[in-house]
Amino acid sequence: MVAIDVAPSLIISAARAEQFPLEPSNGSSEIAFLGRSNVGKSSLLNALVRQPGLAFTSARPGCTQHINFFQIDDSLRFVDLPGYGYAHVSLEERGRWKKLIEDYLTKRESLELSFLLVDARRGWMDMDRELKAWLEFHNRRYQVIVTKIDKLKSNYQQQTALAEIREELEDQEPMPFSAIDGRGVREIWQTISKIKNKQ
Repeated sequence: MVAIDVAPSLIISAARAEQFPLEPSNGSSEIAFLGRSNVGKSSLLNALVRQPGLAFTSARPGCTQHINFFQIDDSLRFVDLPGYGYAHVSLEERGRWKKLIEDYLTKRESLELSFLLVDARRGWMDMDRELKAWLEFHNRRYQVIVTKIDKLKSNYQQQTALAEIREELEDQEPMPFSAIDGRGVREIWQTISKIKNKQ
C-alpha cells in the first residue's frame, strides 16, 4: 500500500458540474469509482485508505447521489460516483445522475483511471457493458475490479466468476476484491502506484 502522509478527507459532495473542485494545478491524479448501485464502490474506497467511515456505505442501494471528491494525499484524489441501475428513483433523477456522471467523465482532465466495479455473484450485466463500451469509446482508461468475491464460498466458484468476467476483456486481468478480508487491496494499490509514478 502507498503511504498516506495525511488523513484522507472529503473535499466536496457535488450535485452539479459547476460544484466540481478546480482541476489540481500540481499534476495530481484523480481515480474514479464506477459501478452499479450497491456494488461496493464506497467499501472499496474505504478499504484502500483504511478509514471505514470516509465514504458512506449502506446496504440500501442508491445512497451515493452526488459525486464525492476525496483528497487522499498531495498527488491523489479518489472520486466516488453515483451507482447506476437503481430503479427506485424517478426517471428525471436518473437522468440527472447520468448527466452528472458524464459531465465528470468527459471533461475532467485530471481523471487518470476509472475503477469499473462488477459484482462477482452477478458478473457482467447490460449496464456494466454499456459503461465499459462508453469508456472505451471516449478513450478513458479503466480497470475492472470484481467485488464481493468472498460471497462465492469455494475457490472453484471464484475462479469461474473471474474467468467469465475475463472473457469480455481484451487486455487486462480483472482484479478480485473483498471488503471483508481485504483481498486485492495490495494489488489495487500497485495499479494506483503506476499512475502516481507517471506524474
